[in-house]
Amino acid sequence: MPNVRKIAYTVLYRVLFEGAYSALALNAAVKEHSLDKRDASFLSALVYGVLERLFTLDEIIRQYSSIRLKKIEDKTLLVLRLGVYQLIYMDKIPDAAAVDESVKLIKKLGLYKSSGFVNAVLRAIIRNHKQYTLPDENDTVKYLSVTYSCPEELVTLFLDSYGQENTLRILEDLSGRPPVTVRVNTLKTTKEQLKASLEAKGITAEDISFLENSLHLSHTGSLENLKEFQDGLFYVQDAASQLACEILDAKEGETLCDVCSAPGGKSFYSAIKMNNRGKIFSYDIYPHKTELIRKTAERLGIDIITASVRDAAKNDDPLPASDRVLCDVPCSGLGILRRKPEIRYKKDTNIDFLPSLQYSILCMSVNSLPTDGEIVYSTCTLNPKENREVVEKFLSEHKNFAPVSIELPEGFSRMIDEPSHMLTILPGFYNTDGFFIAKLRKVRV
Repeated sequence: MPNVRKIAYTVLYRVLFEGAYSALALNAAVKEHSLDKRDASFLSALVYGVLERLFTLDEIIRQYSSIRLKKIEDKTLLVLRLGVYQLIYMDKIPDAAAVDESVKLIKKLGLYKSSGFVNAVLRAIIRNHKQYTLPDENDTVKYLSVTYSCPEELVTLFLDSYGQENTLRILEDLSGRPPVTVRVNTLKTTKEQLKASLEAKGITAEDISFLENSLHLSHTGSLENLKEFQDGLFYVQDAASQLACEILDAKEGETLCDVCSAPGGKSFYSAIKMNNRGKIFSYDIYPHKTELIRKTAERLGIDIITASVRDAAKNDDPLPASDRVLCDVPCSGLGILRRKPEIRYKKDTNIDFLPSLQYSILCMSVNSLPTDGEIVYSTCTLNPKENREVVEKFLSEHKNFAPVSIELPEGFSRMIDEPSHMLTILPGFYNTDGFFIAKLRKVRV
């Protein structure tokens, strides 16, 4: 019988101390240990729960520990975090089980001298009826940082960029699992047919008000095991990313370049929108990712996509002439923190280096655009330096490009005041990732 708590410890250690991505490490653990649905769900709850509440858990431990937090050995601290999470946030776990299993785990790790310490801290929390204090609310940044487990520098960035009300919505959206959002492949089926087929299997499929052929799914189990998935009737893509494709608005018979394509969702969306007529050139820097694009296109029955290896930041491999370009650049990922909660704790984010890379990719992506050709620049971050400032710099230095006003679909409204050719999508409004989209057109000068 698998020890799910020990597996959770191993996954968390890989994520927090070895730089692994939570989703990949979690999926690998489920497969390695052949976990059933119940154990996989428990594992996911433990891993994502600790990652989403890390700063709060540390504050609780700090208030009950006789040892300063920085002096607690990493492995011991991680076991404590798991134990405290179960005590405070998992009502269905008996307190005795949370304590006993934490002590057993610390011993299995060979840290026998720490077992008494772990036992004492967890039992002290229980004796005090699980009470703890948060920082003074008047110290807004520190209070929000501990309450929502978000570094103070990110809280400050959000407050300065979007104000307190929007920041609260962003931070409140950090906890809990994001929806499974899919795009219906209308080359093979209709939304109504797909909904009926999925609901017959007990899957809940909900419409998305501002996207015509997209669904939020729940109670799915493994998507890859669904016949509808295997038959290419849908693929997974967040609603904000889909909206970027709507704004790009590729037409049947056109040629499109997707310069940073992997895993390919925007190329697939555009191909379906184009009725699989035209040409799409999808690029990525890694061969295994372009192979993934090819395989998914084949599953979806799309044959207008050519996936190739290309470095979008270099000028030694010109793009083919195209009507439109999609430039979804590498970014700090601050809009997908609920999907990848570990991002917020990384020290080497390259956040100062990224805008120059993004600007370079944007400049390299327009060379083959004809007059009246359009480009959409997008990111999944909420950092204005990677978003608005990159686009403003590009327009100031490229007088042969002009802003294009973005037309929003019915049922979708702007969240902040910004120029009409830019759209910032904040988490907490439409159950989407955070996203930025800008649309530009090449003009005669």
